[in-house]
Amino acid sequence: MMRPGAKQYVVARPRYSEESFAEEHEKVYRHRKTILDHVKQYFTCDAKRTKNAALSLLPFIGWIKNYQVKEWLLGDIVSGVSTGLVAVLQGLAYCLLASLPPWYGLFSAFFPVIMYFFLGTSRHISVGPFPVLSLMIGSVVTRLVPDEGLPMNITAFNGLTTDEQRVLVASSVTFLAGLMQLAMGILQVGFVVMYLSDTLVSGFTTAAAIHILVSQLKFVLGMQVPGISGPLALIYTLEIIFNKITSTNVCDVVMSLVIIMVVFIVKELNDRYKSKLPVPIPIEVIMTVIACGVSYAFDFSTRFGVDVVGDIPKGYESPVAPNLQIFQETAVDAFPIAIVGFAVAFSVAKVYALKHDYTIDGNQELIAFGVSNMFGASFKSFAASTALSRSAVQESTGGKTQVAGLLSAVIVMIVTLAIGFLLNPLPTSVLGAVVIVNLKGMLMQFREVPYLWRRDKPDCVVWILTCIAAILLGLDLGLAAGLGVELISVVLRTQFPRCSVLANISGTDIYKDRKDYISTYEPEGVKIFRIPSPIFFANIEFLRTKLVEALGFNPLRVLRKRNKALRMIRKLLKRGELQWTSKGFLNTSCKPIKESEDDSKMEELDLPTDFKDLPARIDWNAELPADLTAPRVEIHSLILDFAAVSFLDISALKGLKTLLRELIRVEVEVYIVACDPYILEKLHNCHFFDDEVRPSMFFLTIHDAMLHILEKHPASTQKKSDHGKILTTVTVHHPSVGLRSRDRNAPEPETKF
Repeated sequence: MMRPGAKQYVVARPRYSEESFAEEHEKVYRHRKTILDHVKQYFTCDAKRTKNAALSLLPFIGWIKNYQVKEWLLGDIVSGVSTGLVAVLQGLAYCLLASLPPWYGLFSAFFPVIMYFFLGTSRHISVGPFPVLSLMIGSVVTRLVPDEGLPMNITAFNGLTTDEQRVLVASSVTFLAGLMQLAMGILQVGFVVMYLSDTLVSGFTTAAAIHILVSQLKFVLGMQVPGISGPLALIYTLEIIFNKITSTNVCDVVMSLVIIMVVFIVKELNDRYKSKLPVPIPIEVIMTVIACGVSYAFDFSTRFGVDVVGDIPKGYESPVAPNLQIFQETAVDAFPIAIVGFAVAFSVAKVYALKHDYTIDGNQELIAFGVSNMFGASFKSFAASTALSRSAVQESTGGKTQVAGLLSAVIVMIVTLAIGFLLNPLPTSVLGAVVIVNLKGMLMQFREVPYLWRRDKPDCVVWILTCIAAILLGLDLGLAAGLGVELISVVLRTQFPRCSVLANISGTDIYKDRKDYISTYEPEGVKIFRIPSPIFFANIEFLRTKLVEALGFNPLRVLRKRNKALRMIRKLLKRGELQWTSKGFLNTSCKPIKESEDDSKMEELDLPTDFKDLPARIDWNAELPADLTAPRVEIHSLILDFAAVSFLDISALKGLKTLLRELIRVEVEVYIVACDPYILEKLHNCHFFDDEVRPSMFFLTIHDAMLHILEKHPASTQKKSDHGKILTTVTVHHPSVGLRSRDRNAPEPETKF
């Protein structure tokens, strides 16, 4: 209990082992569901569950019925218009990353948004093209339909132009990625994204930003560079660019530099004065309109050879079915696209959900993006996720719900159906410049490396290796390599944990690493060993090695030495060269006695020491008869701290039992403390206990076990003058109020420990 206004708490309770605690405190019986129970529950259907399922599958029903028109509508309209203008520009720009005609980016900014409105659980993210996904789609497109050379031999390509072939590839791989997302959502495996740590995603997106930067150089410099995919594609692309650097279009370079500088400066001003600006200045849209007008007025396309967007067809194209042959060629590529698209969108959605206090459902998000991508792919759009900058615009301009997203799709539709022709003279170098200037956030993630190196070196290694692998091997292989490095780091952390020997903080019931504190106390003959990780097949031998180092002896070696000494004593007694007297064993032989080197029947050396046919028990820490030797063991008690052990597998269970047996056979008492109840139950179910390894060795806390040891071995403290350092009693204060108990009529605890 805490005294009012005091900084100390006082406790009065008995000393508990696990057995005594179970005898004194009755557990609540809880029925645990079997797999069959879960299956029955999953397929049980009633009115309430049907209603919840409908609300879960169509989340918009939940918030649309509570839509506050007066408070939210104006903000959603302003946000929708602002986001729509940005979505038009980014759709055109990111489509270049996918190696497709620019206007197909408008499809990706429209169709997925419609489906996400009905199925998505986030109210603030802006669904549409994302540069990393666009680049991943582009690598697949250029692999199947390269800029130079013949396309892959696919039947559906017959009679199609190069652009039409590429659109078919992009829509097919998008449909397959959406199908994978939908399947994962239905199977409730949204947790897979948890394997992509923030560190891995940061390193991966930084590498993706470098790929995007290099891919846009050909537009900014106004030169023709073939699309290259596969390992080292970035290096080969840079080599081609440097070889063709003399063919740079000066007009494109000047326009791009002006766009980059102006947009960068205004974006910085937007960030600095965002609290004072009612709406961020849409500088990308403004500069695009200006560039469009200047290009049209001075006929940049004809006079300076500048590449422009060109004719944008009005309206939408008829739906197209995905191609199964392309599915076979792109299945390996579609999976990382599905995972990365969901991971990025989900991480952004979590940020806004926490900020605005509502919940999102990972599995429903998978379903939403799966259906959105499948629906969009049917109308020739490519993979959609969420762009960070576009979502920031939607949220910062007052967007409250996905009504803003729906209105942004309306703006994109208006451009597609009516005013797309105004963008015909827009130079592609302007789109490339817009893409580059929006990479600032991802490129600045390099600043995380020094911080990670100071705080967590394994995480820093994951970041660096993921980034390097994604740069050199490509985004798909780089993601796989980064995931492998991350899993290896997790395995290594659990396989080689930082074990420690604990000591008592004098005058308290607290035990800390003895290397970290000055005022600590260790009773004679007692070791406290902390295991800070799960125990499983991969680390059981490492933990054994660390424990042997802490103890200072190998129990198996000691046991074998003792049994060999016993074997020799029995032989000497049988031959009459050794006799038992009132003063102990007496050597009656004049010859020097050598220890036997006979290692026959080695299995007998691992059995418990047996004194039944000897006249007396051997004191192994005293001088042995006949000049025999055996390692001395100064430790009589070992406490294993299991507070951080979350699970034990069967291999570790067998190894642990073998180790405990060896320690017990060399007369070291072992106590296991703070063991998880489920682990203890598993030990019982696996028949872990026998005549040597008993349940009585389990105690609730380290201090409970220590007090038991001090009572059993009082000499451990009496050998030192400061034997009172272990806290054995406390002063108890019983406040009159504030006692929480299931039994309100129970008496107050006694004032003894």
